Amino acid sequence: MRDSTDTGSPAAKAPHGIAEVARSAGVSSRTLRHYDAIGLLPATATGEGGLRRYDDQALVRLQRILLLRGLGLGLADVRRVLDGEQDDITALTAHVAWLERERDRLARQLAAVRTTITRIEEGVDMNTTDTFDGFDQTRFRQEVEERWGADAWDRGARWWESKDSAAKEAFQAEQRAIAQDAAALAASGAGPASEAGAALAKRQFAWLAEATPPAELTADRFRTLGDMYVQDERFTHAYEWAGAGAARALRDAMHALADRGL
Repeated sequence: MRDSTDTGSPAAKAPHGIAEVARSAGVSSRTLRHYDAIGLLPATATGEGGLRRYDDQALVRLQRILLLRGLGLGLADVRRVLDGEQDDITALTAHVAWLERERDRLARQLAAVRTTITRIEEGVDMNTTDTFDGFDQTRFRQEVEERWGADAWDRGARWWESKDSAAKEAFQAEQRAIAQDAAALAASGAGPASEAGAALAKRQFAWLAEATPPAELTADRFRTLGDMYVQDERFTHAYEWAGAGAARALRDAMHALADRGL
């Protein structure tokens, strides 16, 4: 056992005891012992009674471990990241940038939810921009880029940003009207290939064509977009507010139109 009373001893140079570190970091002592055992966060020294102690460098490493765990990385991946990054300043600066983005995103989500509550209380119609501000809008980015080109997603984003407030509201109003038509189709029991289903799909095609050149809005792309309305709960909600089954009715109508070659 090392003598922690010797000011030159390793234990004396590691002033933070395991209980203090665990309490401050919000983890258990058992977790810290496990991190030590697997080599992820070795104790700097051992004090009286065999208690683990940590120096400032170990605290920095633990902070980084907790940040990476918060990103969803497993312990093996955390260790690979830490072992591959020797410059704590550079790594922590990157973490600061990520945390600032998360702070801004969460602030926007909070504002969006508060706006939703106000709209419900006042009986005001929802709109997709306010409702989903701050929520991840890039879940399908990789699929879009793989299917339709690396610039496909960015072109759409640039198109939206080029619109003024009135044009954006008109675009959103048309989306709400389509959602209501989709809900009516679902409630009627008419099939996707019916006259009402075809009209709905054509209206959706025209709406999408505002943002996507018609030559690029192929049957395959149109069909895939329809799938997204059912598979992604965010998009589902954008239609289901109008009535149960709206998203699925729209998807089926889009598939039927695509099958007929648009």
